[in-house]
Amino acid sequence: MSAVWMYLAVFLWFAAGSLVAWRSRKGLGKGMGEYFLANRGIGGIIGAFTLSATLYSAFMMVGLVGLVYALGIGAFGLEMTYLVSTLLILAIFIPRFWIAGKKYGYITPSELLGNRYENKAIAVITAVVIVVMVVPLIATSVMGAGYLMEGLTDGAIPYWLGGLIIVIIAFIYAWWAGMRSVAWTDALQGVLMLGASLTLIGFVVFYFFGSPAGFVSTIATSFPEKLSFTWDMHIWLGLSLPWVFCMLVYPHINQRFYILKNVSSIRTMILGFGIFGFIYTVMVALFGLAILYIAPGLENADEAMPTLLTKVPVVLALFFTIGILAASVSTMNSLALSVSSIAGRDIYRVLSPKISEEKELFWAKLLIPLMLIVVYIFALAKFGLIAILTVMTAGGLLSMLPALVGAFFWKRGTAAGAIWSISISAIVIVTLYATGIKPLGWWPPVWGLLISTVIFVIVSLFTKPPVKAAEFVDYTNNWRENVKTLTE
Repeated sequence: MSAVWMYLAVFLWFAAGSLVAWRSRKGLGKGMGEYFLANRGIGGIIGAFTLSATLYSAFMMVGLVGLVYALGIGAFGLEMTYLVSTLLILAIFIPRFWIAGKKYGYITPSELLGNRYENKAIAVITAVVIVVMVVPLIATSVMGAGYLMEGLTDGAIPYWLGGLIIVIIAFIYAWWAGMRSVAWTDALQGVLMLGASLTLIGFVVFYFFGSPAGFVSTIATSFPEKLSFTWDMHIWLGLSLPWVFCMLVYPHINQRFYILKNVSSIRTMILGFGIFGFIYTVMVALFGLAILYIAPGLENADEAMPTLLTKVPVVLALFFTIGILAASVSTMNSLALSVSSIAGRDIYRVLSPKISEEKELFWAKLLIPLMLIVVYIFALAKFGLIAILTVMTAGGLLSMLPALVGAFFWKRGTAAGAIWSISISAIVIVTLYATGIKPLGWWPPVWGLLISTVIFVIVSLFTKPPVKAAEFVDYTNNWRENVKTLTE
């Protein structure tokens, strides 16, 4: 494919997204809550799109397609386990996050932990863990875009340039109008993602296999080993555990629980996400299996999707490429926005408690370009498979899970328990990943979550719980009654 066509398609997509971002800026007010949470006024449909487009990034259509190509249908089972578990988690936790944000004015998940446990150190420690851990996650979107553009143009647009283009677009969308811009451009990008994927899978099935029946018959005959579940429990649990709980520990995801305007919007968001997620997950598995037949023997599984796109008509390849790039940008700008809000609220404000909100917002926004620069440098190093890097990030953030769940359901949980469980387990997870050690064959997330849970429970039992613990737990667990007292 000519690089000219790629540049033109990216320009047209960027222009459309910029128009949406510009229109959303017209309603932009002042303050942290306005910039980072869209003044808690996002409706359910836009909420569903921004949640879906943010979570289903390049790691799905590049990384997870590659995982299906390399490891077979087990990757599909992994993702379906994630989807079903996520819907349950959303139903339990979104209302509790939402009403806590409404009552206490939380901007970030680390602020919630610091306030709930009445200890600012928790907010700072959590913020540092988040900032460090999300770099690989944002980098996966840059890597996916870089691989895609380089593969489609036969190197005319090199990996480094493709990644740089996406970084610049993500920065502009995030900087322009904060969450308002991100949420509305996510809606545009979610439509592109679904439309492009459905169109391409239809073409692939009928052009390469003749019919859906031909597809099933060919794959079953040629690659029967890819249709059987051959993963052992160590691999399965090591990969699935971080994904199942990522909704709670990914800052750019649980921060979206604060942005909805009412309870009706919560229901719509969950339903919309479930529909989007199911369709997208099925298509990922179909793509991975189809490429086994279309382009067998690839050494780098992350090249599976870029290779497929060199074998379809240019117009279709461009349409689908823009869909993947849209997914990449939606994740990148959301993460950059979330991390910058966390740095401003939970690090800078703690260090300078008398700072004005205007100054806090200034420094928080300044971190957006700085974070994206660091991410871009990390992406240039090409550390490992995209899907594995995503699991590494979620695995590292699992250190926060016991303290986060305990904040809503265990009145006995203490600040000391939260601090020690987050700190020690994060160090353990990072060390295990860095050294490649898997004690007894179990992956780092399994050990990290086990250690974090044990430390949180034991230390909490021997220390004094915060005064407001009972009030917070009772209020958030009785959200159905308490929501009646809020002005919606």
